[in-house]
Amino acid sequence: MRRRAPVPVSPLPQRDGVDPVRVRLPGGGEWRTVREYLVERLAPPAAVIDEMLGAGRIVRADGRPVTPDTVYVPGMFVWFHREAPDEERVPFPVEVVHRDEHLVVADKPHFLATTPRGSHVTETVLARLRRELGLPALGAAHRLDRLTAGLVMFTVRPEERGAYQTLFRDRLVHKEYEAVAPYAPGLELPRTVRSRILKERGVLAAREVPGEPNAETRIELAEHRDGLARYRLLPRTGQTHQLRVHMNALGVPILGDPLYPVVTGPVPAGDFRRPLQLLARVLEFTDPVTGHHHAFGSGRTLLAWSAHDDWAGGGPAQ
Repeated sequence: MRRRAPVPVSPLPQRDGVDPVRVRLPGGGEWRTVREYLVERLAPPAAVIDEMLGAGRIVRADGRPVTPDTVYVPGMFVWFHREAPDEERVPFPVEVVHRDEHLVVADKPHFLATTPRGSHVTETVLARLRRELGLPALGAAHRLDRLTAGLVMFTVRPEERGAYQTLFRDRLVHKEYEAVAPYAPGLELPRTVRSRILKERGVLAAREVPGEPNAETRIELAEHRDGLARYRLLPRTGQTHQLRVHMNALGVPILGDPLYPVVTGPVPAGDFRRPLQLLARVLEFTDPVTGHHHAFGSGRTLLAWSAHDDWAGGGPAQ
């Protein structure tokens, strides 16, 4: 079995903590030039591709610019930086709760994406930490939804990233979440919810469908008062929006959720009022590299529980 050639090192440096885009030209096509392929397959319009080519911003593995007439070669790599979208700065800090030569564990605020994606590029936890800590090789071991606050783990050394990602894949990380939602006196807790969750590309909300369960969450009641409750959520799996879907299915949707039970659309840029009341509170695991046992806790609080009137009145995220 023939081994694939290693990917060349990027000839472009990071920009604002964000890696350049790498594109490998596939075989089997009939493109005559690299430009033809990029115009057909990439999202930017032809005029943008032509402007980037004219400015020498798309380069080959040796750093030489790709020109409009560069011949298409299957297997060839090219690199470029996306034009950064206009991003609203998320005005809340990322707190570092642990840092060593292998790991960085951060306590992220609501509204800040974990890694660059879509319209969130430089305003992400990963890009911020790379810049602030001077760790350009930092990589995410897992992700949290942009609207969820709490603990997220990053790896310092690229060669160790797979070992830490395997912890999450093999369910070897104990994760606890906290949520604030309506109190339902008739809801019997604790209980374990199992269902099959489907998240379709281009559809904002996930949904439960018939079939073999692929999502499992234990839900416990921590305390309640004034018609609200604080819940402890223990996911066994990591489906997209799993905790939000399961809480909604029980009739107690998490406060501040723009998708469940009703899709009200994404939170507008710059609107940091009434954050989703979901927090990744605990990460606990045995380090696959050092063998040390780690137990980390978030220092954040959920505003709808600690100061509900402030949250209901549009108070800022915590």
